[in-house]
Amino acid sequence: MERILFRMPKNEVSAVSKILDLAHEVFDIEMEGIQTVRNELGTDFETLVEDCAATIRQGGKLILTGIGKSGYIGKKIAATLSSVGSPSIFMHPVEARHGDLGMIQKNDLLIALSYSGETEELLVVLNPAKRLGVRLVAITGSRGSTLGKMSDLVVEMPVPREACPFNLAPTTTTTALLTLGDALAMVLLNIQGFTKSDYGRLHPGGAIGRMVTMRAEDIMRPLDRSACVPPDATVREVIIEMSRARSGSAMIVDPEGKLLGIFTDGDLRRCVEKNDRILTHKVQEVMTPNPVTVNREAMVAEVLKLLERRHIDDLVVLDADRKVRGFIDVQDLPGLKIM
Repeated sequence: MERILFRMPKNEVSAVSKILDLAHEVFDIEMEGIQTVRNELGTDFETLVEDCAATIRQGGKLILTGIGKSGYIGKKIAATLSSVGSPSIFMHPVEARHGDLGMIQKNDLLIALSYSGETEELLVVLNPAKRLGVRLVAITGSRGSTLGKMSDLVVEMPVPREACPFNLAPTTTTTALLTLGDALAMVLLNIQGFTKSDYGRLHPGGAIGRMVTMRAEDIMRPLDRSACVPPDATVREVIIEMSRARSGSAMIVDPEGKLLGIFTDGDLRRCVEKNDRILTHKVQEVMTPNPVTVNREAMVAEVLKLLERRHIDDLVVLDADRKVRGFIDVQDLPGLKIM
């Protein structure tokens, strides 16, 4: 039968090409904006970092505030800062006029976000906030704006143009602000010595939390659920033990419980191809010596990297004395919500 190929009409091909061209242009404009803000970072940003660190050391918190699209970005920046050890909250300017100013304490640092620096709903709440004794930082596109003039510190982030064809919809400015917030969070993380363990303590739930808080011994099958056999066991006996443990591998151990090797389903198939009488052989003759192992104290993130890097499904867990303590089967990990 003759194969009929589907061909898109020329006018539709042209339309798709135009769509991609427009999308690429948005990427280019926003990348240009981020690059411009990056190149303009200077001593004011350094001062902001120092002020944030000092605020946190004194038991204060960072308060982000903004309206509209800047407000949405402010919420994300506050969430990121808090997640990496810099206590932060978001204060909505309108709600602040109706009681939320009560969240401000004297040791806090107020960071106001407005690209124009002329957003009325934001400006009207800043003087009442300053009367509470907090230092005000502005992140804005213009130092000479109303917001800039009333602030103690201004971090200017001039952006050449929005990706919007009318240069109106906040696009490049919000992307650049988000990136600037990420830079602030990551610099603070670094200078405060925030570690992966610290991160895990703040993320106890979900896959991320399990990755950075759980260890190999937390996800391994214990010895009573693993297949452990002596080196003089026959391959037949090993298979029976693997079936009992519902495991695709068996660990071969010496009388002291130290690992000698491993025997897997794959090893069995390869052996049978060469010798169909392999069942009567001792497993030490066909086992894989020196298999990949991991210490019981290893973090789950390290375990996953090892499984992926070595392209294996089974991992033997040892203690500090190199004695076998358990067994990690990659098929168990989805049930533990690790993968």
